[in-house]
Amino acid sequence: MIEVKHLTKHYGRQKALDDVSFSLKEGDVLGFLGPNGAGKSTTMNIITGYISSDSGEVLINGVDILDDPTAAKKNIGYLPEQPPLYNDMTVEKYLAFMFELKKVRQPKKEHIRKICEMVGIADVSGRIIKHLSKGYRQRVGLAQALLGDPPVIILDEPTVGLDPAQIIEIRNLIRELGEKHTVILSSHVLSEIEAVCDKIIIINHGCIAAQGTTEELVGSGKGTRTLRLVAEGREQTLFSVLRNVDNVTAVHKKGEAEKGCYEFTVESSKDVRRAVSRAVTKADCSILMLQPQGMSLEETYLDIISGKEN
Repeated sequence: MIEVKHLTKHYGRQKALDDVSFSLKEGDVLGFLGPNGAGKSTTMNIITGYISSDSGEVLINGVDILDDPTAAKKNIGYLPEQPPLYNDMTVEKYLAFMFELKKVRQPKKEHIRKICEMVGIADVSGRIIKHLSKGYRQRVGLAQALLGDPPVIILDEPTVGLDPAQIIEIRNLIRELGEKHTVILSSHVLSEIEAVCDKIIIINHGCIAAQGTTEELVGSGKGTRTLRLVAEGREQTLFSVLRNVDNVTAVHKKGEAEKGCYEFTVESSKDVRRAVSRAVTKADCSILMLQPQGMSLEETYLDIISGKEN
């Protein structure tokens, strides 16, 4: 659905992007992470055809964004960080104007009504945009991105200005969009990226510093997973049982957590939680706690952008 190949971009002497490449298929939800000035918005602006790259190419559903921008842009719905709103229009008139501008072919009134309900602005559709709260204006911007039901949705900081309840609603909407659309989401809120995205790209100094699923980024790519286990039973029995579980690579004793209960750290090459649970139960011991351990996405992100990971 989206192919980004070897993008480079300079602003004067400053290199904003340096050989950025990635691809997405239908239904992927990609999260873009990176500090201010890292190249996130530049990449998104190039994908949407808002600016051009110095070299490289972007294909949207097989169409080059530079060779045939009109055809490529028909596949894209874009919400920039500052929504492109006409503040003196009512919500309904603005969306009707954007409907005509985008040359959408669906039944006009029904299509706009459906989108207003989807993003939660049906109750303010008759109000003038400048009189709306920032959260509602953000929703209006999201509504215009969804006009025409484009297969690719690109969202730059979509939850800025929303209250916690609205953020949850927009996250749920993004998940729903990901069932039928390819979504690219840029955000500084790591918990938001982790909650809704199945792929993550961390960009820093114009380069892709890391990419993969959350699980891959926080450690499985290194081949090691860690569990913290507290169980009731004989320490040596538990130690022996854990060492014999398939895919367990190391077991470390941590001592007595409470009377008759012992703590262990279990390292493995795969997810062994269920196998550990079965093995401990079979040995007539009881698990009191079984908790995955490891770096959070935030810790991983900070390590990557600070250059601690290679």
